[in-house]
Amino acid sequence: MAAIDFTLGSRRLLSVPRMLATWSFSLEDVLAGALPPAPPSGRDGVRVLSAPTTQLAAITARYPGFIAGGRQDYRRHYIDMGQSFDDYMAQFSGKTRSTLRRKARKLADETPGGYSVTGHRTPAEIEAFLAAALPLSARTYQARLLDAGLPDDAAARRAMLEAAEADRMRAFLLHAGGQPVAYLSLPLSGQTLVYAYLGYDPDWARLSVGTVLQMDALERLFAEQRYRWFDFTEGDGAHKEMFGTHAAACSSLVLLEPTLANRTLLGARGAFDASVSQAKALATRSGAVSRIRALLRA
Repeated sequence: MAAIDFTLGSRRLLSVPRMLATWSFSLEDVLAGALPPAPPSGRDGVRVLSAPTTQLAAITARYPGFIAGGRQDYRRHYIDMGQSFDDYMAQFSGKTRSTLRRKARKLADETPGGYSVTGHRTPAEIEAFLAAALPLSARTYQARLLDAGLPDDAAARRAMLEAAEADRMRAFLLHAGGQPVAYLSLPLSGQTLVYAYLGYDPDWARLSVGTVLQMDALERLFAEQRYRWFDFTEGDGAHKEMFGTHAAACSSLVLLEPTLANRTLLGARGAFDASVSQAKALATRSGAVSRIRALLRA
């Protein structure tokens, strides 16, 4: 089961369920220009995630007669980890490096006792990570508004523990004020660390705890000298753009059976997306876009 979502900023307004198979593209697929095997269609169609935009014609050709909709185009940001952490940091401007250091200092200075970051990779450490991160995740706007917090079900827990058993799981917690305030979950796929879940306590957003945690985790991961890529996955955003060293043009969309209900649904989604784009352009011109984003996350 999947859903066609109608979202406004970070707030999901409506979700329409559909029985969809998922055709997902790894970063290594995208960089190799390869099409992974196409899955059989679900009852209603297929959800295509993070496909190379240049390959969309070949992708839709695998499902003749299906109707495409809900398309989102974006730059899929990633980090080339075949270098040292110092080389990675040298790619930032002096101003950006100074800003990142200042954020860490501010968090340390304004938190009694400072802050600490713990790394988690073994099954026992992942159990401890989940015990701390799941209650925190429930408070994040990702969980409250988008149902995109850390998954709290037996299958997801089992998958994480099995990955940890195979040494293919990395997770981090930032602790401040005597409690965990930010988490980062990174499964390993091939030679690629996958940016699966990042969340933080909204009460600590002012102190940029997500950014501080990201930098600390990257320094530790570069030190392992094990990985080739760090994949920020689908979707764009200032955080991903700032930390990424490269980007690939990718698209996500759905391919649905051409029923009247599905045609009506995709028509409504297209009209909704167009109206949101027009409103966003107006807000950008008026200078109100930042205030609107803050309201949508409230």
